[in-house]
Amino acid sequence: MWQSDKVSTVSGPSDVRFVTDPAARTRLRWEIGIVLAVTVGQSALYSVLSLVRASLRTTPIGQQQTQLNPNRDAEILWNVLYQFLGVFFGLALVALVVYLLWEPGQNALRRVGLDFSRFGGDLGRGILLAAAIGVPGLGLYAISRVLGLNVAVVASPLDAAWWTVPLLVLAALRAGLTEEVIFIAYLFDRLRRLGWSWWAIILSTAALRGAYHAYQGVGAIVGNFVMGLVFGWCYRRWGRVMPLVVAHTLLDIVAFVGYPLAAGLWPDVFAPAPSPTPSPSSSS
Repeated sequence: MWQSDKVSTVSGPSDVRFVTDPAARTRLRWEIGIVLAVTVGQSALYSVLSLVRASLRTTPIGQQQTQLNPNRDAEILWNVLYQFLGVFFGLALVALVVYLLWEPGQNALRRVGLDFSRFGGDLGRGILLAAAIGVPGLGLYAISRVLGLNVAVVASPLDAAWWTVPLLVLAALRAGLTEEVIFIAYLFDRLRRLGWSWWAIILSTAALRGAYHAYQGVGAIVGNFVMGLVFGWCYRRWGRVMPLVVAHTLLDIVAFVGYPLAAGLWPDVFAPAPSPTPSPSSSS
C-alpha cells in the first residue's frame, strides 16, 4: 500500500491524485502487471487465443460451443466440492485486490463504494443498469449467433440437479465481483494514480473487458466493450462500484439460471452446437 507522502488521501475515484515519486510509480506499474497476470489479464489472453484457435478450425465459429459452468467431476459430491472451491478461490483474488487498495486510516470498501451504506440506491441503480444492458445484450447475442459470429454459449448444464441453482448464483456473484472490482475499482484507482485521463481509463478497461470475453466470439467482444464503456462512465459519475456488481450479478443469474429455459424455447439460437469448444476460463 502507498504512503501518504506518495499520494493524497482519497474518498472516491474523482479524488485520486497522481503518484509523482519515480520509485513509487515503478512499483505501481509492477503491481498492476502482477495483478493482471494472475487475474483478468491472464483470462483475457487465454480468451483471445481461444478465439484465434476457434477461427482456425474447419468448423465455422457459429457451429462451435463453449460452456461457462462445466461439471468438474462425474460424481455429484466431488463436482459440488470442486465448483464451490472454484468460487472460493476466485473470490480470494478479489480479496487480494481489495487488500492492495486498502490504506492506513481508510476503508477501501467504502472508498470504492463496495459497502452497504447506500444499498437501497445501489440496488435500484443496479436493476435499471441490468435491464439497460441485458436486453440489448441478448439481442446482440442472438444476432451474432444468426450471423455465425459467436459460438453457442452454454451457460449451465441442461440436466440441472438440486445443487445447480445455488452454485450458479455463487458463480454469478463471483463473476460480478471479479470483473467490477478489478476492471473498475482497482484499475480506475491505479491508472488514475499514474496520470491517465478518465476516458483513457474507461476505453482501456472496456477493451480489456472485451478481450476477457473474446472466447465467445466477435459479438461478445463488442457487447462487453460497450458494457465496459457504460459501467466505466457510471462509476466515474457515481463513485460507487456496488451498483455495477449488482447489475453484473443479476445479468449472470438470469443468463445462468434461465439458460435451460431459453434453450428449450429457442434451440436454434441457444441450444448447444455439435462441436464443443471448452472455455479457457470461468469468466462470464
